[in-house]
Amino acid sequence: MRLWSILALGAIMAAGPAWAQDPMAGVDLSAPKMTEAGMTRAEVAGLVASGRPVDLSGQWLNGLDLSGLDLSGVNLRAASLNRASLRGTRLAGAVLDQAWMLGADLAGANLDGASLFQTQLRGATLVRATARGARAAGDFTGADLTGADFTGADFSADMRNQSMGLMRGVLRQARAAGAIFRDARMARADMEFADLSGADFTGADLSMATLGGANLEGADVAGAVFVDADLTSARLKDLRNADAAALARARNLDRALRD
Repeated sequence: MRLWSILALGAIMAAGPAWAQDPMAGVDLSAPKMTEAGMTRAEVAGLVASGRPVDLSGQWLNGLDLSGLDLSGVNLRAASLNRASLRGTRLAGAVLDQAWMLGADLAGANLDGASLFQTQLRGATLVRATARGARAAGDFTGADLTGADFTGADFSADMRNQSMGLMRGVLRQARAAGAIFRDARMARADMEFADLSGADFTGADLSMATLGGANLEGADVAGAVFVDADLTSARLKDLRNADAAALARARNLDRALRD
Protein backbone atom coordinates (compact mmCIF):
# COMPACT_ATOMS: atom_id res chain seq x y z
CA MET A 1 0.00 0.00 0.00
CA ARG A 2 1.33 3.42 -0.88
CA LEU A 3 2.34 5.89 1.81
CA TRP A 4 -0.53 8.29 1.12
CA SER A 5 -3.00 5.43 1.50
CA ILE A 6 -1.50 4.50 4.85
CA LEU A 7 -1.69 8.09 6.04
CA ALA A 8 -5.30 8.39 4.94
CA LEU A 9 -6.24 5.22 6.75
CA GLY A 10 -4.38 6.43 9.84
CA ALA A 11 -6.40 9.65 9.83
CA ILE A 12 -9.62 7.67 9.70
CA MET A 13 -8.60 5.47 12.61
CA ALA A 14 -7.53 8.48 14.65
CA ALA A 15 -10.95 10.04 14.20
CA GLY A 16 -12.39 7.37 16.50
CA PRO A 17 -15.93 6.06 16.88
CA ALA A 18 -17.53 9.14 15.30
CA TRP A 19 -16.73 7.49 11.97
CA ALA A 20 -18.70 4.30 12.71
CA GLN A 21 -20.63 4.79 9.46
CA ASP A 22 -17.65 6.12 7.59
CA PRO A 23 -18.22 5.84 3.81
CA MET A 24 -14.53 4.98 3.43
CA ALA A 25 -14.72 2.01 5.77
CA GLY A 26 -13.58 -1.08 3.90
CA VAL A 27 -12.48 0.89 0.82
CA ASP A 28 -9.26 -0.36 -0.75
CA LEU A 29 -7.32 2.85 -1.28
CA SER A 30 -4.63 0.98 -3.22
CA ALA A 31 -7.07 -0.35 -5.83
CA PRO A 32 -6.61 0.78 -9.46
CA LYS A 33 -9.81 2.83 -9.29
CA MET A 34 -8.29 4.89 -6.51
CA THR A 35 -4.75 5.27 -7.87
CA GLU A 36 -4.76 5.08 -11.67
CA ALA A 37 -6.01 7.17 -14.58
CA GLY A 38 -7.99 5.82 -17.52
CA MET A 39 -7.66 9.05 -19.51
CA THR A 40 -4.96 11.61 -20.25
CA ARG A 41 -5.07 15.37 -19.76
CA ALA A 42 -5.12 15.78 -23.55
CA GLU A 43 -8.20 13.55 -23.83
CA VAL A 44 -10.03 15.50 -21.13
CA ALA A 45 -9.05 18.81 -22.73
CA GLY A 46 -10.24 17.53 -26.09
CA LEU A 47 -13.68 16.69 -24.75
CA VAL A 48 -13.97 20.14 -23.21
CA ALA A 49 -12.88 21.80 -26.45
CA SER A 50 -15.57 19.97 -28.41
CA GLY A 51 -18.18 22.35 -27.06
CA ARG A 52 -20.53 19.48 -26.27
CA PRO A 53 -21.72 18.60 -22.73
CA VAL A 54 -18.98 16.62 -21.01
CA ASP A 55 -19.81 13.56 -18.91
CA LEU A 56 -16.86 12.17 -16.96
CA SER A 57 -18.95 10.46 -14.31
CA GLY A 58 -17.20 7.43 -12.84
CA GLN A 59 -13.96 8.08 -14.75
CA TRP A 60 -10.58 7.30 -13.22
CA LEU A 61 -8.59 10.54 -13.31
CA ASN A 62 -6.29 9.93 -10.36
CA GLY A 63 -3.05 11.89 -10.33
CA LEU A 64 -3.78 13.77 -13.58
CA ASP A 65 -2.64 17.35 -14.08
CA LEU A 66 -5.91 19.09 -14.96
CA SER A 67 -4.75 22.46 -13.73
CA GLY A 68 -6.10 25.52 -15.48
CA LEU A 69 -8.73 23.69 -17.55
CA ASP A 70 -12.28 24.97 -17.82
CA LEU A 71 -14.43 22.12 -16.50
CA SER A 72 -17.43 24.32 -15.75
CA GLY A 73 -20.64 22.31 -15.63
CA VAL A 74 -18.86 19.01 -16.28
CA ASN A 75 -20.45 15.90 -14.77
CA LEU A 76 -17.80 14.29 -12.53
CA ARG A 77 -20.19 12.36 -10.33
CA ALA A 78 -18.42 9.43 -8.63
CA ALA A 79 -15.22 10.14 -10.59
CA SER A 80 -11.86 9.33 -9.00
CA LEU A 81 -9.57 12.36 -8.78
CA ASN A 82 -7.34 11.35 -5.91
CA ARG A 83 -4.13 13.42 -5.83
CA ALA A 84 -5.11 15.13 -9.08
CA SER A 85 -3.84 18.66 -9.72
CA LEU A 86 -6.74 21.05 -10.24
CA ARG A 87 -4.87 24.23 -9.39
CA GLY A 88 -6.71 27.19 -10.88
CA THR A 89 -9.14 24.85 -12.62
CA ARG A 90 -12.59 26.24 -13.34
CA LEU A 91 -15.23 23.87 -11.94
CA ALA A 92 -18.11 26.35 -11.62
CA GLY A 93 -21.41 24.48 -11.63
CA ALA A 94 -19.65 21.11 -11.94
CA VAL A 95 -21.26 18.01 -10.44
CA LEU A 96 -18.78 16.33 -8.10
CA ASP A 97 -21.22 14.37 -5.96
CA GLN A 98 -19.64 11.23 -4.48
CA ALA A 99 -16.37 11.95 -6.27
CA TRP A 100 -13.11 10.79 -4.73
CA MET A 101 -10.69 13.72 -4.36
CA LEU A 102 -8.42 12.54 -1.56
CA GLY A 103 -5.33 14.74 -1.40
CA ALA A 104 -6.35 16.61 -4.55
CA ASP A 105 -4.82 20.06 -5.15
CA LEU A 106 -7.57 22.61 -5.79
CA ALA A 107 -5.64 25.71 -4.78
CA GLY A 108 -7.19 28.74 -6.46
CA ALA A 109 -9.85 26.62 -8.18
CA ASN A 110 -13.29 28.03 -8.95
CA LEU A 111 -16.03 25.78 -7.55
CA ASP A 112 -18.75 28.43 -7.47
CA GLY A 113 -22.18 26.77 -7.63
CA ALA A 114 -20.66 23.30 -7.79
CA SER A 115 -22.28 20.30 -6.14
CA LEU A 116 -20.01 18.54 -3.64
CA PHE A 117 -22.51 16.23 -1.98
CA GLN A 118 -20.73 13.31 -0.29
CA THR A 119 -17.52 14.28 -2.07
CA GLN A 120 -14.42 12.85 -0.38
CA LEU A 121 -11.94 15.73 -0.04
CA ARG A 122 -9.93 14.50 2.93
CA GLY A 123 -6.47 16.01 2.96
CA ALA A 124 -7.23 18.10 -0.14
CA THR A 125 -5.82 21.59 -0.69
CA LEU A 126 -8.30 24.37 -1.40
CA VAL A 127 -6.15 27.35 -0.46
CA ARG A 128 -7.85 30.50 -1.79
CA ALA A 129 -10.30 28.44 -3.80
CA THR A 130 -13.81 29.82 -4.27
CA ALA A 131 -16.93 27.76 -3.72
CA ARG A 132 -19.54 30.50 -3.46
CA GLY A 133 -23.06 29.12 -3.40
CA ALA A 134 -21.78 25.54 -3.65
CA ARG A 135 -23.59 22.54 -2.13
CA ALA A 136 -20.72 21.54 0.13
CA ALA A 137 -22.02 18.62 2.20
CA GLY A 138 -18.79 16.75 1.56
CA ASP A 139 -15.93 15.50 3.71
CA PHE A 140 -13.14 18.09 4.12
CA THR A 141 -11.45 16.34 7.05
CA GLY A 142 -7.87 17.56 7.37
CA ALA A 143 -8.18 19.69 4.23
CA ASP A 144 -6.39 23.02 3.84
CA LEU A 145 -9.07 25.66 3.29
CA THR A 146 -6.90 28.63 4.19
CA GLY A 147 -8.39 31.79 2.73
CA ALA A 148 -11.03 29.88 0.73
CA ASP A 149 -14.31 31.64 -0.06
CA PHE A 150 -17.48 29.67 0.78
CA THR A 151 -19.85 32.65 0.75
CA GLY A 152 -23.43 31.37 0.64
CA ALA A 153 -22.31 27.73 0.48
CA ASP A 154 -24.53 25.00 1.93
CA PHE A 155 -22.78 22.60 4.32
CA SER A 156 -26.00 21.77 6.16
CA ALA A 157 -27.16 18.24 6.85
CA ASP A 158 -29.46 16.40 4.47
CA MET A 159 -32.20 15.21 6.81
CA ARG A 160 -34.25 13.39 4.14
CA ASN A 161 -32.39 10.09 4.01
CA GLN A 162 -30.45 8.83 7.00
CA SER A 163 -29.95 5.22 5.87
CA MET A 164 -26.25 5.96 5.29
CA GLY A 165 -25.82 8.17 8.34
CA LEU A 166 -25.94 11.93 8.63
CA MET A 167 -24.82 13.53 5.37
CA ARG A 168 -23.39 16.96 6.17
CA GLY A 169 -20.36 19.11 5.67
CA VAL A 170 -17.45 17.68 7.67
CA LEU A 171 -14.50 19.97 8.37
CA ARG A 172 -12.92 18.05 11.22
CA GLN A 173 -9.33 19.16 11.80
CA ALA A 174 -9.50 21.30 8.65
CA ARG A 175 -7.17 24.28 8.37
CA ALA A 176 -9.46 27.16 7.48
CA ALA A 177 -7.75 30.24 8.89
CA GLY A 178 -9.10 33.35 7.22
CA ALA A 179 -11.70 31.40 5.24
CA ILE A 180 -14.97 33.11 4.31
CA PHE A 181 -18.23 31.45 5.37
CA ARG A 182 -20.36 34.57 5.04
CA ASP A 183 -24.09 33.67 4.90
CA ALA A 184 -23.17 29.97 4.69
CA ARG A 185 -25.68 27.34 5.80
CA MET A 186 -23.81 25.14 8.26
CA ALA A 187 -26.56 23.62 10.38
CA ARG A 188 -25.29 20.37 11.94
CA ALA A 189 -21.92 20.71 10.17
CA ASP A 190 -19.01 19.00 11.91
CA MET A 191 -16.10 21.38 12.55
CA GLU A 192 -14.50 19.71 15.55
CA PHE A 193 -10.86 20.68 16.12
CA ALA A 194 -10.81 22.82 12.95
CA ASP A 195 -8.62 25.92 12.75
CA LEU A 196 -11.18 28.64 12.00
CA SER A 197 -9.10 31.50 13.33
CA GLY A 198 -9.87 34.81 11.66
CA ALA A 199 -12.61 33.22 9.56
CA ASP A 200 -15.64 35.25 8.47
CA PHE A 201 -18.92 33.72 9.70
CA THR A 202 -20.99 36.88 9.15
CA GLY A 203 -24.64 35.83 8.89
CA ALA A 204 -23.78 32.12 8.89
CA ASP A 205 -26.24 29.57 10.30
CA LEU A 206 -24.30 27.40 12.74
CA SER A 207 -27.36 25.85 14.37
CA MET A 208 -26.54 22.49 15.96
CA ALA A 209 -23.04 22.55 14.45
CA THR A 210 -20.33 20.71 16.36
CA LEU A 211 -17.44 23.06 17.13
CA GLY A 212 -15.81 21.13 19.96
CA GLY A 213 -12.14 22.01 20.23
CA ALA A 214 -12.31 24.34 17.21
CA ASN A 215 -10.16 27.47 17.13
CA LEU A 216 -12.37 30.51 16.48
CA GLU A 217 -9.91 33.11 17.72
CA GLY A 218 -10.46 36.42 15.94
CA ALA A 219 -13.35 35.07 13.84
CA ASP A 220 -16.06 37.51 12.77
CA VAL A 221 -19.44 36.17 13.92
CA ALA A 222 -21.65 39.19 13.24
CA GLY A 223 -25.23 37.96 12.88
CA ALA A 224 -24.20 34.31 13.11
CA VAL A 225 -26.77 31.86 14.51
CA PHE A 226 -25.49 29.57 17.28
CA VAL A 227 -28.70 27.85 18.35
CA ASP A 228 -27.69 24.53 19.98
CA ALA A 229 -24.20 24.66 18.49
CA ASP A 230 -21.76 22.69 20.66
CA LEU A 231 -18.90 24.93 21.81
CA THR A 232 -17.19 22.49 24.17
CA SER A 233 -13.52 23.52 24.46
CA ALA A 234 -13.87 25.87 21.47
CA ARG A 235 -11.41 28.76 21.56
CA LEU A 236 -13.40 32.00 21.43
CA LYS A 237 -10.73 34.55 22.28
CA ASP A 238 -11.06 37.91 20.50
CA LEU A 239 -14.25 37.01 18.63
CA ARG A 240 -15.27 39.94 16.46
CA ASN A 241 -18.80 41.35 16.53
CA ALA A 242 -19.95 38.65 18.94
CA ASP A 243 -23.50 38.97 20.21
CA ALA A 244 -23.81 37.75 23.79
CA ALA A 245 -27.46 36.80 23.33
CA ALA A 246 -26.70 34.77 20.21
CA LEU A 247 -23.80 32.93 21.88
CA ALA A 248 -25.97 32.21 24.92
CA ARG A 249 -28.16 29.99 22.72
CA ALA A 250 -25.24 27.65 22.07
CA ARG A 251 -24.59 24.53 24.13
CA ASN A 252 -21.66 24.24 26.53
CA LEU A 253 -20.67 27.88 26.24
CA ASP A 254 -19.50 27.61 29.85
CA ARG A 255 -16.97 24.99 28.70
CA ALA A 256 -15.53 27.13 25.90
CA LEU A 257 -12.11 28.76 26.23
CA ARG A 258 -12.53 32.54 26.21
CA ASP A 259 -9.19 33.81 27.49
